[in-house]
Amino acid sequence: MIELRVCSSLSRGSMSPAQAARMGRLAGLRAMVLTEQVDSVTMTATLAQLVPAVRRLSLFGGIEVIAGCEIAHMPPALIPDAVQEARSLGARFVSVRGQYLGSYAEEGTNLAAIDAGCDLLAAPGLISEEEAAFAAERGTMLDITACGTQALANGHVAVAARAAGAPVAVTGGICEPSQFINADLRRAVALGAGMTPQEYAETRSRTGALLSGLLRS
Repeated sequence: MIELRVCSSLSRGSMSPAQAARMGRLAGLRAMVLTEQVDSVTMTATLAQLVPAVRRLSLFGGIEVIAGCEIAHMPPALIPDAVQEARSLGARFVSVRGQYLGSYAEEGTNLAAIDAGCDLLAAPGLISEEEAAFAAERGTMLDITACGTQALANGHVAVAARAAGAPVAVTGGICEPSQFINADLRRAVALGAGMTPQEYAETRSRTGALLSGLLRS
């Protein structure tokens, strides 16, 4: 299994990066992305700590750990520059927190994130048909998540992604040790959102191919 959304104590999580890696390994993960929550103020300092840490954890922790970030609470106009800056600072995977139900994200966040070329639009909420079609065009994955209120629109996201042909990722949205999900629950989250077993299998295959690309880069 591969988890694309884990947050450590470098940002809003409760686990140190080492603990997150250990808990991920115990949960059966072969790889995880530490997507620390950042904005334009915290990004430089956070990634300066994260990038060298994941190299050591991957060498000795028994799990592939990849440096990433999740841009959140930023005005849509600033998101494109933030995505580019994150990549220049060593983030190999960039997520943007979307307009999930009950969030504080500004209108236009989903569209700006996709236009910026982020890898994952996390918790996109009631994403529009046009946004989903744009995600398909740009290759931006849409998130179906097990994380609290972020999961309330999972069914809508699955339907929109299917209609547009947009890629999907199934994530835990993990900030606490108890939030790691096993293979059975991950599959249940996907099927509970209305995905077919074949669609879920395709999602797993796509995520595996993404990991292979990240490890080669």
